[in-house]
Amino acid sequence: MFDCCRRALPAFLLIASIPVFAADKTKSKAPVEDNTPSYDQPQPAIEKIDLTMYQRIREEGLQHSHVMEYASALTDDIGPRLTGSPNMAKANAWTRDQLAAMGCVNAHLEDWGEFGMGWQQLNTWVRMTSPDTAVLIAQATPWSPSTNGAVSGEAVYVNIQEEKDFDKYRGKLAGKIVFLGEMRDVPPVDKPLFERYSEKELEEIAQYPVSDREGRDMQARLRMYLQRYQLVDKIAQFLADEKALAVVRPSRDGKNGGGSGGTIFDDNGAALGRQPYLADHKVKVPVVVMAIENYGRVYRLLQAHVPVTIEMDVETKFTGEHEHGYDTIAEIPGTDPKLKDEIVMVGGHLDSWIAGTGATDNGAGSVVAMEVMRILKALDVHPRRTIRIALWSGEEEGLFGSRGYVKQHFGFAPPLEMPDQKALPEFLRKTGPLEIKPEQKLVSAYFNVDNGSGRIRGVYLQENAAVAPIFAQWIAPLKDLGVTTLSMRNTGGTDHLSFDAVGIPGFQFIQDDLDYESRTHHSNMDTYERLQAADLKQIATVEAIFVYNAAMREQMLPRKPLPHPELRDKQNAPIPDLFPGAVPPAKEQK
Repeated sequence: MFDCCRRALPAFLLIASIPVFAADKTKSKAPVEDNTPSYDQPQPAIEKIDLTMYQRIREEGLQHSHVMEYASALTDDIGPRLTGSPNMAKANAWTRDQLAAMGCVNAHLEDWGEFGMGWQQLNTWVRMTSPDTAVLIAQATPWSPSTNGAVSGEAVYVNIQEEKDFDKYRGKLAGKIVFLGEMRDVPPVDKPLFERYSEKELEEIAQYPVSDREGRDMQARLRMYLQRYQLVDKIAQFLADEKALAVVRPSRDGKNGGGSGGTIFDDNGAALGRQPYLADHKVKVPVVVMAIENYGRVYRLLQAHVPVTIEMDVETKFTGEHEHGYDTIAEIPGTDPKLKDEIVMVGGHLDSWIAGTGATDNGAGSVVAMEVMRILKALDVHPRRTIRIALWSGEEEGLFGSRGYVKQHFGFAPPLEMPDQKALPEFLRKTGPLEIKPEQKLVSAYFNVDNGSGRIRGVYLQENAAVAPIFAQWIAPLKDLGVTTLSMRNTGGTDHLSFDAVGIPGFQFIQDDLDYESRTHHSNMDTYERLQAADLKQIATVEAIFVYNAAMREQMLPRKPLPHPELRDKQNAPIPDLFPGAVPPAKEQK
């Protein structure tokens, strides 16, 4: 053994001398510093996953959960949380204080700007007094004025679909209670209102659609929306000018016929006006939304020319015309000297509509985010990057809270100011180039929950292909919890879009639908009872693992190319002079 080692020694000395010689030759040269952000650098093929931490998070999240305690305190004690309302202020303060109590730092409320009118419903009742007596299921629509005591009037049916319809009702509505809107079909509930994804459905979600059919369908829906959008303020003003006593709206349907059986969907779709929370768009006539079966009874009587008398009392309260909106923010500080200024964010929207207590939309996402922070603090995690929770307000009216926060901290694409653009709702307006702020480069990812109480089945990747192999490794140990699916699809309608719009990876999880779209979304059935405790424990556990992994990995998560919203029209325009035989169109004669 000794002889063998001795024979190898000269070769060893020769090899060992090479780097010393090379080092001497380059001693005078300074090392080249790579300023490329870590999210733009090549990503490792194999993730360094701490399976011990997976086990610890699972133990704390599944066996020692407090998520349902948070849920009851938020939904039962504080209740519905309309942006700008006293309850929203209570929820902001409560979440801030709870996050501080669990050990998070920098717990505070952040003002994202002026919202509009503060409002709350104190009491609403509606009944029919002739030709029969009946108690009718109804609630005030958000930002409805009060009737100032009980009022009684003759019911009249009104259906305005276009400008010429106003003439049918002019001079006929003074002192009347207007039933406004078509009576819809009420299909039998012949499919489950409570559903979980099958393996086949998850496989379909995982397939990326290359057809443009979904885009065409969306364009058709937007055209219909804009037609209604442009008419609704005129209807509101017309009814006020005609001195209608009050307005009753029919509740819409839910998935699989869930909008029946006394369920009311009470949101901006039921309200009378485009932006009823703004003082200069204030609704001047009391408005309620009614269960479809009750609305249908009155509708059929009126169609049969039977006089109907309605008595009602809408008791509401305005609390100011210039209320500001606030987000709740708190952190677990990073500890790595090189990475502590980088951020991983987790959140959901704290605001809700008013008919229920905002349990599944989105009390669930809010208390899960709080539970994520509690789990990590209970385990005394010292993340390399800072972990920041954000609970938004104003989501229901247009992602106001998250958009305001992103604008203040990360960047913004200013909307164009041409008259045709200013006439559109802001989410449809074209914008100029992105204005990026320095903090934008510090956010690795934002993780969001806002699809109800159903357990996580995977992640929507928002077309971020580079992150797919990373998340595939993250979810592999979670297969027994039902987390199996990655989808390249975009999913919309909630706060991760605010981050995605400025080039920050924002992710929404794939969740079992349960009865979210059929029964609870924006409805009077959105209460604590619709929350599934086992599912919420699973969601918090999975999200905590995602947040932990993002906070601990060497590099930030990869990003898509920076958006260029100002170029979309040009990018989608037909190629000019493509057809060699095309004849240029004749110039218009002046």
